[in-house]
Amino acid sequence: MTNFSEEIFELDTVELSEYQGEQLSSIYDFRENSIRGPQYVSREKYRLRVTGLVNNTYNLTYDEIINSFHSSKKIITLFCVEGWEVKILWEGVMVRDLIELAEPLPEATTIIFYAYDGYSTSFPLECITDNNIIMAYKMNNVTIPPERGFPFQLVAESKWGYKWIKWITSIELSDNTDYKGYWESRGYSNNADLDKGFFEE
Repeated sequence: MTNFSEEIFELDTVELSEYQGEQLSSIYDFRENSIRGPQYVSREKYRLRVTGLVNNTYNLTYDEIINSFHSSKKIITLFCVEGWEVKILWEGVMVRDLIELAEPLPEATTIIFYAYDGYSTSFPLECITDNNIIMAYKMNNVTIPPERGFPFQLVAESKWGYKWIKWITSIELSDNTDYKGYWESRGYSNNADLDKGFFEE
């Protein structure tokens, strides 16, 4: 694990505790609740695959993603269904830009995210594109550590925490509006809006 840590964090700076006057939570304030524990993904071997109902299926390395797309920063609070929350400065690329590169077909209505540990979740395509959702690679100005989802975590603002998928490995464009991910197939709401309950009614 030593080589892995050195590989990722060699260029990082000190974690921020405040940004533009707003107090931030620490990246260590999260509770570990992933389905298979922290995943350790090699930066060198990592590939993001974008596929499905698209004209241009492609794979990108970690460095290609962070160096080829515009980076955005947002302070967003993650609210977990377990009752805890964290306010973090997230930095990442717009998922919309990744989708545009793939040239989705007109019948694509749904975007499905898959993770290294087998986790998955989905959204209506317009939810991701209209809300400028980012796929983050930094939090509080440091590279996301393995425990928090390196190489990428979805910042699913306005959604409950189980939609914030970590360790993203692939994105699929689909016409399956009924697709249900890991927790959704176990009774959690597929919509997951914060102003509503997180169980299906």
